[in-house]
Amino acid sequence: MSERTLFLGRPNPRQREFFLAKNRFIAYGGARGGGKSWAVRRKAVLMALRYPGIRMLLLRRTYPELRENHILPLRREAGDLAEWRETEKCLCFSGGSRLQFGYLDSDSDLLRYQGQEYDVLFLDEATQFTEGQFAALTACVRGANPFPKRVYLTCNPGGVGHAWVKRLFIDRQFRGAEDPGDYRFIPARVYDNKALLKQDKGYVKMLETLPDGLRQAWLLGDWDSFAGQYFTEWDRAKHVVRPFAIPKGWKRFFAMDYGLDMLAGYCGAVDESGHLWIYKEVYRSGLIISQAAAAIRELTAGEEIRAFYAPPDLWNRRQETGRSLAELFAKQGIRLQPADAGRIPGWLRLREWLGEFPTPEGGSEPGLRIFETCTELIRCLPQLRCDEDRPGDCADRPHELTHGPDALRYLAGMLPMPALPEQAPPRLSDWDKALLGRRRKRGERIKII
Repeated sequence: MSERTLFLGRPNPRQREFFLAKNRFIAYGGARGGGKSWAVRRKAVLMALRYPGIRMLLLRRTYPELRENHILPLRREAGDLAEWRETEKCLCFSGGSRLQFGYLDSDSDLLRYQGQEYDVLFLDEATQFTEGQFAALTACVRGANPFPKRVYLTCNPGGVGHAWVKRLFIDRQFRGAEDPGDYRFIPARVYDNKALLKQDKGYVKMLETLPDGLRQAWLLGDWDSFAGQYFTEWDRAKHVVRPFAIPKGWKRFFAMDYGLDMLAGYCGAVDESGHLWIYKEVYRSGLIISQAAAAIRELTAGEEIRAFYAPPDLWNRRQETGRSLAELFAKQGIRLQPADAGRIPGWLRLREWLGEFPTPEGGSEPGLRIFETCTELIRCLPQLRCDEDRPGDCADRPHELTHGPDALRYLAGMLPMPALPEQAPPRLSDWDKALLGRRRKRGERIKII
C-alpha cells in the first residue's frame, strides 16, 4: 500500500497556537488578514486525518462566501484524500471522516441542523451570527464517542454577534454554567501573517491608512472599535479612570433605566468646571419596585443627590392599579424626576459629552469620564451600533446592551454642558501699542473693537 505525503504548509506562531488548543470553545482572530480562513481549513483536514470517522460542520453566513472561502480551496487542497459529494455538500475522507458545509443566513436555516450531531463545529466569521444562533448550534456538538468535542470560531470586531463574542472571549464575563476554562481567545493580526506581508504589501498599507476607528478594528483588532459603531469618540484610555473620593463640593445626581429585565442606575458628579464623572453603578435584573428602590437607596446612602432622573414612561398610569411606577418608587422613598427621553437628540448630546473640551491651561479633556468600577457601562457603551433604519439613532438590539447607556443618556441630557474657557482679549503688539500712544497724544478718541 503506497503512502502519500500531503504538504499542508507551515503555520505562523498564532496559527500553531490555534492548532494545539484543546479548550471546548476556541476563538481565533481579531484583526483582518490574520490568516483565519487558512487556519480553519488546515485544522479541519488535520482533524479528519487524525480521527477517522469524526463528523465536522463548517458554517458561514451565506453560501457564496462559504463556497469561495472554503469549499473550492479545500476540494483543491485535499485532492484525492477526500471525495466531494455535491448533493450533501460535504467532503468524505478515506478514513470515514466527514466535513459538512453549511450556511445560516437567517434563523429559519437553523432547522436543517436541529437533531444533528457533530463532534466539531467551525464558525467562520462568528460575529455574523447572533447569540441565539450560536447557542442553538453548539447544542449540536455532542455524541457518545471518543472524539474531541470542540467549537472553533474565527472573528473580527463588528457584526451582529460582536457583543456575545466580546463578552465570552475578550471581557471573559461568564454567566450561569459557563466555565471560564472552556473559553480561549487567540489574537491574530496581519503582522502575524508573514505570507500575506510578503505577497501583498498593498493590503497592509490599505489597513494602515484607514480612518481612525476602522483602522483600530481592522488593523489592530481593537474590540472597542468597529464598523457601524455609534460612539466612535470612545477611547478607554481617556474615558475610563481609576476611582477617587468625590470632593464634597461637587454636585451629585442619579439617573436610571428600569424594567423587570434590568435596573441600570448611575451616580454622576459635576465638578467646578462642569465636567461629569460617573462614579457608582447598580446593574441588576429581576427586581420588583421595592427591591429596585432598596438597591438605589443602598447605592446613594450618604450622598447628597440633587435629583433622581428616570424615563418619562414611568409616569404612565397602569390600567390595573391607576398608579404609575414613579408613584410606587416615591412610596419607597425614591422621588424621581422625568428626564428628556428624545433618543436622537439625547444620543447626540452624549456624543458631545464624550468629546474633548478645551481647558484653561490650553489643553483638552473629555467632558465625561467613568470610574473603572462601572464595569457594565464600560462594557456596553462602546458596543452600541448605528441604527440602519434611523440615521442618528442607536440600534436597540441587542437589547441587553442598551440599559446602561440609556440611563447615561437621561443624565447627560439633563445637565448643562461644560463651559468653554473664557477667551482672553487679544494682546496688542508693540507696533500697535506705539501707534495707539501717538494717536492718544494727538487727542484722538480711540475705540477698540
